[in-house]
Amino acid sequence: MHAMSTSAGKAGCRRVRVQLPLPLDAYDYRVPDDLDVQAGDFVRVPLGPRERVGVVWDTGDDAEDVDDARLRDVVERLDAPPFGAPLRRFIEWVAHYNLAAPGSVLRMAMRDPTALVPPAPITAFRLGGPAPDRLTPARRRVLDVAADGLARSRADLAAAAGVGSGVIKGLVEAGSLETVELPPWPAFPRPLAIDGPALSAAQRQAADGLLARLSEARFSTTLLQGVTGSGKTEVYFEAVAAACKAGQQVLVLLPEIALTAPWLDRFEARFGVAPAVWHSDLRPKDRRRVWRGVALGDVQVVVGARSALFLPFADLGLIVVDEEHESSFKQEDGVCYHARDMAIVRASIGNFPIVLASATPSLETISNVRAGRYQRVTLPERHGGARLPDIALVNMRHDPPPRGCWLSPRLNMALSDTLACGEQAMLFLNRRGYAPLTLCGACGFRLNCPNCSTWLVEHRFQNRLQCHHCGYQTRRPKACPECDEEDVLKACGPGVERLAEEVAEAFPEARLALMTSDTVRGPEAASRLIQAMTVGDIDVLIGTQIVAKGHHFPTLTLVGVVDADLGLAGGDLRAAERTFQLLSQVSGRAGRADRPGRALLQTYRPGEAVMTALVSGQVEPFVDAELAERQAAGMPPFARLAALIVSGPDAAKVTAAANGLARAAPRGPGVDVWGPVVAPLAMVRGRHRQRLLMRTGKDTNIQRLVRQWLARAGPVKGVDLRLDVDPYSFL
Repeated sequence: MHAMSTSAGKAGCRRVRVQLPLPLDAYDYRVPDDLDVQAGDFVRVPLGPRERVGVVWDTGDDAEDVDDARLRDVVERLDAPPFGAPLRRFIEWVAHYNLAAPGSVLRMAMRDPTALVPPAPITAFRLGGPAPDRLTPARRRVLDVAADGLARSRADLAAAAGVGSGVIKGLVEAGSLETVELPPWPAFPRPLAIDGPALSAAQRQAADGLLARLSEARFSTTLLQGVTGSGKTEVYFEAVAAACKAGQQVLVLLPEIALTAPWLDRFEARFGVAPAVWHSDLRPKDRRRVWRGVALGDVQVVVGARSALFLPFADLGLIVVDEEHESSFKQEDGVCYHARDMAIVRASIGNFPIVLASATPSLETISNVRAGRYQRVTLPERHGGARLPDIALVNMRHDPPPRGCWLSPRLNMALSDTLACGEQAMLFLNRRGYAPLTLCGACGFRLNCPNCSTWLVEHRFQNRLQCHHCGYQTRRPKACPECDEEDVLKACGPGVERLAEEVAEAFPEARLALMTSDTVRGPEAASRLIQAMTVGDIDVLIGTQIVAKGHHFPTLTLVGVVDADLGLAGGDLRAAERTFQLLSQVSGRAGRADRPGRALLQTYRPGEAVMTALVSGQVEPFVDAELAERQAAGMPPFARLAALIVSGPDAAKVTAAANGLARAAPRGPGVDVWGPVVAPLAMVRGRHRQRLLMRTGKDTNIQRLVRQWLARAGPVKGVDLRLDVDPYSFL
């Protein structure tokens, strides 16, 4: 069925099409004569034996010829801000491009249905009349508190006076207190139009470039590219300030929750107020408040994770995607989409500018800049006279660590010198836990996850083994589960916990801290750790990739990377690009203030092009070589990919379904289909997995080909089929 606006049916009744937040088509409903509904309104409608809340959709007057007698009535229109036409178009576009049902995308924009119901006002009490004839000590305390004339809730007034709620009730009945209604939530403060810090000449030139795009009041995409520590945030804050002065709303997307806390501090220092925050860890009350505030236009600036892209902005006028190269902007579960790319689409539909900020832009973005589709402004130097860190390689074949250790003598010496100077160091290893593998020294048995094709990671500090794919946990056994020998289990390879153990033994006086997704739970924990590092309460920070981005620690002068080659394993399409981005970012944490910094990268592959580029600082030749290699291989950004992932608890059914899809696969010039093959992660959460991959030319409508493919294959039964356009992960 096709969506349509309110219209007259064949027999003359009014009807609408309602899209529900479910993987279903939109349905026709009849509008009662006493109900006024418009496109974009939220309505309650019957679906089977239940009632659901959906949105009145509007994509034209192409209604199917459905008899009025078959239609069911709209139950009610909700008192909620409607979904505007641009947002409905955006939801349709995301669904079409990513081969998802519009209702599944709509669900992401209606994450909390309770936000659709206007919150009830708060009943409060204040001094309203003379004291009662019978004035007990408890009543006197209440009146003393209320003497300031402020209105308080029953609970707050009772708590302040140290009395029970019955005392408040008695004073109301006596006329001494009057009731008033207060707004359910405090108003969102507006960013203040205050001047920001003095910008350097390069920053001013870059900011003027962004302001010029904003003044054009039309769609444009601008890459803000600057080296680490160049002050990109302050530059795009100028564009945020201009949008706020014009009365428009602004969305800033960040890739990690851990980045939110320091970013919020910088925003508040610049604008005098905190912005609204949107991410998965929000409390339900805060989620409802922000959603309605955005829809009503009360919230002017939102900073959030990728899901913030689907908030119902009343007047969105600018989007900033910070760290645009980050792969965490790609959602792998449910509706697969890339938030950076979809943000560009939302800006295009809304006809306003978008800024992509990065020190190490993605090859897709660089390709678009070179093709003239995006504009670029650059910041080639660090702000305030700081210099980029010196980056050097430690050849682990020539300078290996002692047996049982993971830090080379050279890195150990650098760490000793740094601590002796009263400066801070950061050690980076992109492996959580203590060790990635535990095996039996007697029989060679490896401790695996029972639900996934992965090893269990030892977290020794928590005395557990854990799977990082499904979350399975168990205690470390005393005996081998295979041969029953005791005290033969060995930890193989380093994780950050094992690194911390080594550093603590070598430098017992040093104050250490771990920063990983296991140890930092949510923005508040991240904020505390970052503050401790900023004020110098930590000497050595050891962490995974969340330490690599956006942090500014004035006395951090040494970065050591353990196993710099880790990201190059596995033959991933973007392996070299991602390794360069990650190591550039983490190295860039050093020397960001007045003290020079350096980074030592431990590697067994010093001849790799990515290592040469990092040491030399010659980025363009590396980018040119990567793009040339992609073009020669016929891979993005010079081609298009779509992945089909078949999964299910029954391996035979998964194989049969994957083979059926392969037989129906399209054939022809410019179209390649590979697979099915068992996925590198053959089983996740107890589900067997096989993959197929389609490649087409850059200008081919790959979505249409996949839809035709699925139509030829027919229904896939007994398994799940996930579609991923422009896949980033091939596991």
